[in-house]
Amino acid sequence: MQILDTICAQVQAMRMPLYAVTAAAAARAGTPVLLILHWHGFRRRTPLTLPGQTIAPRAVAGSAMQLSQRWASFDELEGALVDAAWQLGAWDVERLVQRPWRRLGAPASEALACHRAFGAYPDASDEEGVVMDAPDRDDLLELAARRGYVRWLFRPRKAGLWQSLDDEDATLGPGGGRALPCPVPRRAFDGRMPSRVVYRLGHGARLVLRDT
Repeated sequence: MQILDTICAQVQAMRMPLYAVTAAAAARAGTPVLLILHWHGFRRRTPLTLPGQTIAPRAVAGSAMQLSQRWASFDELEGALVDAAWQLGAWDVERLVQRPWRRLGAPASEALACHRAFGAYPDASDEEGVVMDAPDRDDLLELAARRGYVRWLFRPRKAGLWQSLDDEDATLGPGGGRALPCPVPRRAFDGRMPSRVVYRLGHGARLVLRDT
């Protein structure tokens, strides 16, 4: 899957740093994946100028796009996402497996989390949402509501807001990224069993001694 190429092309087009990248897939292998790039930046809502008045800038909406390349298993999809996060210098990758929320007694928070994972923000105005390029988003939301879904999250160091942090990650190259292969072993999982896993990709360059 061309996840890294897709992210890099969007970064080049937007010319602003990334805050985070999320990806969501319904719990059925081979379905389209929704990739959302969350930007760190503000722009004026309108070029209009009014004497004596200041028009506050608004946060740039995220960019959501549908990845329709075929994938045979969640292990294959996760491998592509972790590889992309590794090359972009992310400190870690979080994976959440969520059960279907369309069931008797399910809390409203589960429905909201599912909508947000797929780029739908029912609790926000249009300006606070995302720019959507995903023709099958509604179908994916419906499938996730009935079957559950998996959501991944990572924060890129390279081409991201976090590149300015003054910490020491011994795994990073000069540009804030890393070269393949990624040495972090993957953990097999069932896309229908609720769970949370964090892959730690980076590690500090200094040995920290604790007082005893």
